[in-house]
Amino acid sequence: MQEIKPEDSLIEYPCDFPIKVMGVMQDSFAQTIVEVVMIHDPTFHAGKLEMRPSSKGNYLALTVTIRAIHREQLDNLYRDLSAHPMVKMVL
Repeated sequence: MQEIKPEDSLIEYPCDFPIKVMGVMQDSFAQTIVEVVMIHDPTFHAGKLEMRPSSKGNYLALTVTIRAIHREQLDNLYRDLSAHPMVKMVL
């Protein structure tokens, strides 16, 4: 994977950055994702979380809006979310 230089990034830091996370509907999913996000953005709180269940209620889509301060923070958060066993997809 080719490294993107900071001057070539389309994102200007710091900024509020939304991330969509999808997983199977279960009681602890949202809280677990909040805990993972807070490792990377200690300022994150539940007020920055939107939840949307799938039409049949089998899945839950979360939108977490973090305060992104640099590219490495976003990359690390995406890696941790994508690797989590409860997560099906991260956008």
